[in-house]
Amino acid sequence: MAIDETQPVGIKPFAQLEWMIGWRYLKSRRREAFISVIAWTSFLGIMIGVAALIAVLAVLNGFRSEILDKFLGLNGHILIQPTASAFTDFKDVEERISKVKGVKYVIAFIDGQALVSGSGGSTGALVRGISGDDLGKVQLVSGNVKAGSLSTFDDGNGVAIGSRLAQTLGVRIGDQITVVTARGNITPFGVTPRTWSFPVIAIFEVGQYQYDSSFVYMPLAPAQAFFNQDDKVTAEEVFIDDPENVDPMKGPILEAADRPVYVTDWRLRDSTLMQALEIQRNVVSMIVALIVVVAAFNIIAGLTMLVKDKSRAIAILRTMGATRGTIMRIFLIVGMAIGTAGTLAGLGVGLLLSYYIEEVRQFLSWIFNTRLYPPDMFLLSKMRADVHIDETTAAVIMALVLSFLATLYPAWKAAKLDPVDALRYE
Repeated sequence: MAIDETQPVGIKPFAQLEWMIGWRYLKSRRREAFISVIAWTSFLGIMIGVAALIAVLAVLNGFRSEILDKFLGLNGHILIQPTASAFTDFKDVEERISKVKGVKYVIAFIDGQALVSGSGGSTGALVRGISGDDLGKVQLVSGNVKAGSLSTFDDGNGVAIGSRLAQTLGVRIGDQITVVTARGNITPFGVTPRTWSFPVIAIFEVGQYQYDSSFVYMPLAPAQAFFNQDDKVTAEEVFIDDPENVDPMKGPILEAADRPVYVTDWRLRDSTLMQALEIQRNVVSMIVALIVVVAAFNIIAGLTMLVKDKSRAIAILRTMGATRGTIMRIFLIVGMAIGTAGTLAGLGVGLLLSYYIEEVRQFLSWIFNTRLYPPDMFLLSKMRADVHIDETTAAVIMALVLSFLATLYPAWKAAKLDPVDALRYE
């Protein structure tokens, strides 16, 4: 009767003896220092790969979330623009749309480009005319006033500007800024530029470079006069409860408007940016994931050399009755111990990096005396990381699976080792 060597006689799979031998193989002696170096290299490779993958995914998620939070916090989820006639009935339209289920609030505004100058310089800016009540609804602005107050905004005695714009113009609360627009006075010789001066009554900081450096909020009535809009507005922005679910809201909003309008949503207004962020996230994730793959190959190399170094010990175990299954499981234990320890260490390091990512950025900027993640390039004033459980779990599972697959071939080679050939020259 043939003996089935897939199950060791008297030893259950992954018994204490197999774990003990595997642990001893991990603890290389001095003359086996090279094997130990390879094992540590494999461990560090898995750890760095998993940590980098988790941290990079968290930073990319945080970047996208920060962009969306700022973009959707200042701009409406649905934009309504007049088509057939001027938007003189905007108050009636706003009242009707506000009653639609799922609509939080509606904001009417006037937008215009202007040249803004102060005592310290001048620059182009986007001037937005808006009522004080509506500006109070924009929590990203009204909740982030760093100096001054918006309590007298509706009195028409001043404007609110971004913090970086205030630095560029060299102005503080109470200082005058000059606003120049080409849509000015109508004369027999055509339209001439209009120049008005306003005191700064509030300085806000939303944390996004684009808005902090270019936005000027002006009371609605002065803005209508400044841009020759009389009793009209440029458009209305609709803020809804669920920005990700805008399509079902368009029909009821169009019906409630009850006038010719053009409706678009935030996805279409900045679709290029959203697509670029998604492509960047996928490509960078694939590149960083290659680090884990390289670390898995290190496990193959390390175990292969360990098998070669332990060939005599394997032969002795085989002559003492150990089956091929026992030998294979011993080296599976060794490889998986390296992979699991590296993955768990990488998980801890990755989560730690994600939590302190802004402090890490500031430290590296100080060490290398350079600006990492400059706000004028990335539009944000600080780095943010959002850890998603599903992505983190997928990264951990991928590392564990690759580690397991990397151990199969060396373990199989160890199990196939012929004890006669291994001991022939001993």
